[in-house]
Amino acid sequence: MQHPMLNIAVKAARRAGGIISRASLDVDVIKVSKKQHNDFVTEVDKAAEQAIIDTLLQAYPDHAVLAEESGEAHGNSDSEYQWIIDPLDGTTNFIHGLPYYCTSIALAHKGVVQQAVVYDPTRNELFTASRGRGAYLDGKRIRVSRRDRLADGLIGTGFPFRDLQGVENYLKMFGTMTEHCAGIRRPGAAALDLANVAAGRMDGFFEQGLNPWDMAAGSLLITEAGGLVGNYTGDSNFLFEGEILAGNPKIYAQMVKLLEGYSCAGRPAAKSKTGASATEDNAQS
Repeated sequence: MQHPMLNIAVKAARRAGGIISRASLDVDVIKVSKKQHNDFVTEVDKAAEQAIIDTLLQAYPDHAVLAEESGEAHGNSDSEYQWIIDPLDGTTNFIHGLPYYCTSIALAHKGVVQQAVVYDPTRNELFTASRGRGAYLDGKRIRVSRRDRLADGLIGTGFPFRDLQGVENYLKMFGTMTEHCAGIRRPGAAALDLANVAAGRMDGFFEQGLNPWDMAAGSLLITEAGGLVGNYTGDSNFLFEGEILAGNPKIYAQMVKLLEGYSCAGRPAAKSKTGASATEDNAQS
């Protein structure tokens, strides 16, 4: 039986997914605006986010909400419970008709992520996790991959797209990883990439310049699937540091050795008013 709070998160994700799927049938008429360089928002993002917030706060009106499009404008900012949501991760893919995007919802209690949902409306795939209860895809238990050599691994990543000052450093890192793994993929939706690592479809993932809503749900999926998550140095306090490294335990350790020198941990990133930090049990992570 799923945790009641996870049930509500699933309900919210499916509502958002329905809005996104209907809109995907005619993306040419969707209004698109630019938040900053290469960072887009659509009326679909906003509608999906509102549907999620309404669903969550109807069930838990005293909870706080950290959301990509509206910040913490909803809920009780003093609550020990905080929902961390991205209504449409992969907006650029969505507006181009590329079917790789998702809805991501996580619930943190005192800064520790407890519940996670990543819903891919294009494949109707639902990834869920509750802390201590494992990770699931459409109700079936999932595990990270068993590959033990990075040289055989398929690794996901994301390129810097907001702050292009980081491109030169990233290209060096990309080159280093390319030399040491079997292949690198950049699908364009970090939350869904992390879910696919949890399902064993990719062996690892790394990216910088991310916000908490990009990472929160996916990070719990991975740890509950037997993987590890941290920043490039392996530090478990990654959620508000803007970078993430994840994988099965053996691949993760090999990636840390290669990427720790590229860590940007400590630079300013999105923070919650509650001061929540990374999921402390990600040191499993």
